[in-house]
Amino acid sequence: MIISKKLAKPNTKIGTLIKLVSRQRGATLEELQTATGWQAHSVRGAISATLNKKWGLCVARYQAGKRGWVYRLPQTVEAGADK
Repeated sequence: MIISKKLAKPNTKIGTLIKLVSRQRGATLEELQTATGWQAHSVRGAISATLNKKWGLCVARYQAGKRGWVYRLPQTVEAGADK
């Protein structure tokens, strides 16, 4: 699945979330909070409600050693997403 430009508006906080979780290394909750200015529960809610339920993007959460929990979309979502 390719993320459409309509979903990933770069100048919005949701667009920022999509950009960060699309990277190959994903993003930690703290990185997402810093980028959006939201509290932890707001970031988790946006991932659950908007990205997962509304747009059907399957954001996975996994343990990444010293980084802690990392949120990431599958590799196939966007080419060059590790930038």
